[in-house]
This record gives sequence, structure tokens and C-alpha cells, in this order.
Amino acid sequence: MSEITILLLYLLAAVAFAVSRLPRFENVSRGVFVGAMGFALAGLLLHAQFLNAQINPESGLILSIESTLSLVGLQLSLIGALGAIEPRLRGMTAGLLTLAALATLPLGLQGEITQSMELTWQIQAHILTSIFSYGLLAAGAIIAVFALVQDRRLRSGRFSAVNHLFAPLETTEKLLFGVATAGFIGLLLSVVSGFTFVEDLFAQHLVHKTALSILALFLFGILVAGRIFAGWRGKRAVYLYLSGFAFLCLAYFGARFVLEEILGRSWG
Repeated sequence: MSEITILLLYLLAAVAFAVSRLPRFENVSRGVFVGAMGFALAGLLLHAQFLNAQINPESGLILSIESTLSLVGLQLSLIGALGAIEPRLRGMTAGLLTLAALATLPLGLQGEITQSMELTWQIQAHILTSIFSYGLLAAGAIIAVFALVQDRRLRSGRFSAVNHLFAPLETTEKLLFGVATAGFIGLLLSVVSGFTFVEDLFAQHLVHKTALSILALFLFGILVAGRIFAGWRGKRAVYLYLSGFAFLCLAYFGARFVLEEILGRSWG
């Protein structure tokens, strides 16, 4: 039941953060924000405690697909809580917390896992870098979706209270490219550490993950370079970001699902 409690806390926080941005609640926005942050922090603490028991028992490290996804959700909720300090980003925080809430659900569906892994510190560093970069780029994907929706609403001339959930488009784009740059660096470190420390990286059961990760890295690299040297922005840049993230999703979870759930093979 812990995952249900975490989900409810995140969803309550998401709704409260969104409400705090609406004009009709302006007089009570500060109180709503305090309540939202309380729900978010409570969810974060419970999520961290619950996840630690799932992935780091006394027998050793356990990283199933479900626990890895939930770990990314924990990172999204942390990014969202930090972003909510800036009032204009609280709408995005609502989106991040909603996704984090959904990421907790698979933990309740997984069976009992008894097999743990004894990993060297190099492999642990590779895994943590991979998860960190994925979580950061996942947050960027939410920001990218916000940018697309906001751009479409501006072009269509649709103005309503919902617009208050969005930061200015220029702010959203700057945030997106900041996240893209940090995520690209993290992903680059992950790929380099993989080549350095992981044996048989191009073995048959890992080649798809490796190839898709390199392709995603290539796309994010083009995006970052285009932003720095040519000032790329707008829908094309956002679509390129989402394309890179789609390949990264396939690398991290698509290939892993086929490997572990269908073929019954170990990820390492």
C-alpha cells in the first residue's frame, strides 16, 4: 500500500501546485503552495524510504525494471519540488509530479525478487550516471511537451486561466536547453563509462541498448550544438529533443523489457 500512498501524495501536490497558479485562487495561493510543498516533500520522503528498501536490501543491490522506473520517478519529483521554488515553474512541477506518481505504480505490480547483484564501484557509478541522465532528460521531455502546448496556444490565440500554468515561452525554451545540455553531458559520461567498465557491451543481448543509447546521444549532441552555434529554438528543436528521448526510452526500458521479461536474461 505504500506505493498508493506515495501516488496520492504526489497527485495532491500536483493539483495544489496547479491551483496555486490560477488567478481565481490568487488570494490563497501562498497557503496552497505551502500545502502543495508539504504533500510533495512527504511523498518524496516516503518514496525514498520505500525505494531504498526495495533496491538496497541486506542481500545486495536489486534493480528491476519496476524499481529503476520508480527511481527515475523519485528524481522527477525532486526536480519538480526544487523547480516549484520559482512560481512560474509550478505548472511544470504539476506535470513532473504526475509522471512521478505514475512511475510508482509498477512497484506494486512486481513480484517478489530475491536475486541481487554484487557490483563493482565502477559498474555502480555507470548505473547511477545512466539513471541520473535518463531522469534529467525525462524531466526535459515534460518541459518540451509544455513548450509545444504553449506554442500552439499562442499561435491559435487561445488565452484563458490555463495560460497561467505555463512559464513564458522563452523561459521554457531556455530551461529546456539547459536540461538538454546537462542531460547530454550525463549521457555522454554514461556511454563512456559503459565502454570502459562494462564487458561485452556489443554482445547480442546488449547491442540494441548500446546502439539506441549512442543514437540518442548523437541526436542530443546535434541539438546542443545547434543551440550553441546556430541559436536553434522552436518546434523543430523540441521535436528533435523528443526524438532523442524516444530512442533513449527504447534503450533503457524497451530493450530491457524484451531482455528480462520476454527472454528471461540478465541485464548485466
